Amino acid sequence: MGIEIDLDRCTGCGSCVTACPFGVIEIVNDKAHIGEGCTLCRACIDLCTYDAISIEEDEQEVSEGYSGVWVFAEQRDGRLKSVAYELVSEGRKLADRLGAELSAVCLGHGVEGLEHLVACGADRVILADDASLADHDEDRYTGVLVDLVRRHKPEILLAGATAMGRSFIPRVASIVHTGLTADCTGLDVDPDSRLLLQTRPTFGGNVMATIVCQAKRPQMATVRPHVFRREAPDAGRQGQIVKVDFDREGVTSRTKLLGFVEDLSEKVKLDEADVIVCGGRGLGKPENFEIVKELANVLGGAVGSSRPPVDDGWIPYSHQVGQTGKTVSPKVYIACGISGAVQHLAGMQTSEVIVAINEDPNAPIFEVATYGIVGDLFQVVPLLTDRFKKARGVA
Repeated sequence: MGIEIDLDRCTGCGSCVTACPFGVIEIVNDKAHIGEGCTLCRACIDLCTYDAISIEEDEQEVSEGYSGVWVFAEQRDGRLKSVAYELVSEGRKLADRLGAELSAVCLGHGVEGLEHLVACGADRVILADDASLADHDEDRYTGVLVDLVRRHKPEILLAGATAMGRSFIPRVASIVHTGLTADCTGLDVDPDSRLLLQTRPTFGGNVMATIVCQAKRPQMATVRPHVFRREAPDAGRQGQIVKVDFDREGVTSRTKLLGFVEDLSEKVKLDEADVIVCGGRGLGKPENFEIVKELANVLGGAVGSSRPPVDDGWIPYSHQVGQTGKTVSPKVYIACGISGAVQHLAGMQTSEVIVAINEDPNAPIFEVATYGIVGDLFQVVPLLTDRFKKARGVA
């Protein structure tokens, strides 16, 4: 790939010089000249009224013989994680648009509830069952999934943007020589071109970019948990559970798992909570998070935060909700003193019930709220806490 200037078309007007954000274009003998440091950003092409600048694209060999949508069904301790069901629900929609089969791939040992993946939309569950796959061994997981991809050639492969997915899915993409879009918050397909449209935040969440993999297959993406809703299962849905042979000797591991250490810093995990009480900059100072924590404790929920309090050091990053934090989808989400920037809304707007408390009646948070309370959070939140204490018989 390279950028070229047609000297017959170029008039030396200089518009490309001012357009270049890197200052690598200059006028030499009344013609534009592009020096070293060009990033192919195309800014000069957009402003050239004489169509004198072009980028020569390298032709890529298109992968052939690939079909079907796959989702990686993540498990821990023999139990499927919620992101597996979310991906199956979304994968079903993509597969239907493409007229393709949907398969869920599970690696583990003694995994329970595989039939629920079929009920949620999978046509087939591909299972590699072995004691050495019980825990997340990155080398073994990579080897098994690469082997399955090479044998079955799926057109699309999706996985959760979890600690597990982020650790070994990029290795799979690299080994099979395809692209990967990480941390997606939106997916769609073009039925005509069969391209997977992968949307993810960039530039700190200020821009949403839609990315495609033009030639290589499978098209791979990791998806944030709780971005997509898990559809209601259909108990009567039919599908296959296919066990595949696992060559333990053929896949070696360079690491040995000694054990897992659970994070006990939170009573309730933010991404697993049914109720989340979230505080924003409207709390004024870090000490005021105590009223948020008190309400969360009464409701048996978790404490969340928008980005500003985290940036100011009021509360650890592990509590942050939003595009640059965690994406959550609880049954009840209570936003206290949060204006509702688009970056925050993207991380919680799939919650079933959203209660917003803010003094500003024009705050954007009210646009997505199920119930809105316009008032002083320092009066409203303690009143809610007292009322819930009485309702639940808490002293």
